[in-house]
Amino acid sequence: MSLSPRQKAGREAEQQALEHLRAQGLSLLAQNWLCKRGELDLVMLEGDTVVFVEVRYRLHAQWGGALASIDARKREKLVMAAQYFLIKEARWAQHPCRFDVVALEGTGTQATRLNWIRNAFDS
Repeated sequence: MSLSPRQKAGREAEQQALEHLRAQGLSLLAQNWLCKRGELDLVMLEGDTVVFVEVRYRLHAQWGGALASIDARKREKLVMAAQYFLIKEARWAQHPCRFDVVALEGTGTQATRLNWIRNAFDS
């Protein structure tokens, strides 16, 4: 199965985000974790905290850019997928959790701008 150019760009952005987070000391628990509730791009561990990371890539910031592309419906899907992950991967269920977003913008295999937002869903 070959990926569309859009899917390929998304996978490259995920890889760039993963490398950045690993360089910051996080370790990978799961990547592209699928369930009936949706998909979790990256599930990382920082200390004892399980970090659910949504990776968003946009070519440019027009129309709000990568971060603005996460609406209430998307947040709800991510929360439900994370809850399902914690049920299926029960060893992580008692750990503190948070939702981060890595927003990438730019062109080519390395986005020109990477913005890591911790606790992105906290108001």
